[in-house]
Order: sequence, then structure tokens, then C-alpha cells
Amino acid sequence: MTPPAPSRPRPFGRTLCAMITPFTDAGDLDPDAAAGHAAKLVAAGCDGLVLSGTTGESPTTSDAEKTALLRAVREAAGPDVVIVAGVGSADTRHTVELAGQAERAGADGLLVVTPYYSRPPQAAVEAHFLRVAGATGLPVMLYDIPGRTGTRIEPETMLRLAEHPRIVAVKDCSQDLLAATRVIAATGLGYYSGCEELNLPLYAVGGAGYVSTVANVAPGPLRAVLDAFDDGDTGGAARLNGLLAPLTELMMASGLPGTVTAKALLDAGPVREPLQPAGREAADGLRRAYEQLLAAC
Repeated sequence: MTPPAPSRPRPFGRTLCAMITPFTDAGDLDPDAAAGHAAKLVAAGCDGLVLSGTTGESPTTSDAEKTALLRAVREAAGPDVVIVAGVGSADTRHTVELAGQAERAGADGLLVVTPYYSRPPQAAVEAHFLRVAGATGLPVMLYDIPGRTGTRIEPETMLRLAEHPRIVAVKDCSQDLLAATRVIAATGLGYYSGCEELNLPLYAVGGAGYVSTVANVAPGPLRAVLDAFDDGDTGGAARLNGLLAPLTELMMASGLPGTVTAKALLDAGPVREPLQPAGREAADGLRRAYEQLLAAC
């Protein structure tokens, strides 16, 4: 008899793609390409789409472009697909403004990253998130990625933030499984892996699912890992996870940002400076790993 899947909060679904932002050859936002890519991701099994995050090149898109992207994807994905809008910035006031714009444009939730560069202390980090959470009626996913921001959300801060009724989830890129386990056990937060190599381990200790860059190119295989685990086939989940590892390593740990590697595989237009496109050798290696994954699955 297959044991039931563990009960866990999933406020935004289970399988979310951190979606790229397509640009034209001239470097302008391409809403039609974004809509087409979103429709393919949903058809391939993504429960939700996260826009204007790290993978979406949010530091280089204007406020107007973020809104136009959200509206195009909202229309293409339909009302039943969860859309989470990245609204994080280093400026609390600007983040609040972006949150309001996202709510008006049709977002279902907000992804809010820890303020970066200024490296605020924990009391300031907490105040920032509470200010944003109080600015709209949308649920909030905290984005803990200290490798990029320079500041993590400490577990004690996370426990306090979990008391806010609209702070419902975390995108976890802390790479601290023990801290994540502790917060999962003590709160009702939905914990989403933001590091593909930890999708399965975090899920096994009660995580909600993932927000994945690799899902731009391999949404089906990524979902299959969690499907196998939920079916009680932990060995099968581990096997599928292992098959994904070479592509994950090349996309996320090869020295190139995930945006660059995803766009190289998808032929999805240029990246914006200061990023540069993948070279021929890197692109060829990515395609070989991708083709091997498809053949194995």
C-alpha cells in the first residue's frame, strides 16, 4: 500500500518555474514570446510562474516592462495558473510601489527578496518585509538568497515573519537544510526550493515544491521527481533526480548565470548587459546534456 503524501502547505502550488524574460534581437521586451513560453510551461505541468525574479533579469527591466510582462503572461496562462511577481529591490519604498503595480496588473502573489547591497541588520530586514506585506492584499513569498544579497533571513527572523497573515511562503536559496527544516517544523510557511540540487531533499523534509530556473527547459522531468516521491517511489525519485543532475550542474553551477544558460537552450533572444550570452562551447555542452536527459527520461 502506497503511503499518503505528507500534508504540507502549498500556497502557490507545487511546481513553479522561475521564468525567463524574452527580449527581441534589438533588446526590447518581447511580450508575445513571453506569452508563448508561459503557455508551453503550463502545458508541460508547471503549477505556477514566477516573473521578474533573478532568472527574469529584473535588475535590468523597467517598472513598465515588468507590468507589461505580467499582463501578457496573465492573459496567456489563464486565470487558474498562479502567477507570482518579483517585486524586490534594494529600496523599500520602490518595492512597495512595485507590489502595488503587480497587484493591479493581476498577480496572485509577490516574491520579495531581501534588500541587497546595503546589508541591513535583521531588524531592518524584518521591517522591510512587514512593510511590503502590509502594502497590498496579496500573499508574499520571501526570497532568501544570501549568496546574491549579502544578507540572509535568519531563522529567528523567519519565525517572526511567519506570524504575518500574508507572509505564506519562502523561496529558499540559503543552502541551509537544517535551518529550513527547523522553520518548516515550527511554522505554516510553504517552503520552496530555489536550488535545483536541493529540490528533492527539501521536499523530503516537508517542503512545498520548487521555484526552478531549470524548469524553463525541463519542466516535465523536474515534476516527475516530486510525482515519484508523492507516489511512495523514493528510489525512483532519487533516480530521476540523478538523471537531472548533469543538466542542473551545467545550467546552475558552471560559472554562467541560469538566465544565460536557459536562454542558450531555448534560443530565447539576448540577455541584457552586463550579462553576456553563452559561448559556443558552453551552449553545445548544454545541448548535449539536455538531449541526454530527454533520452534517459
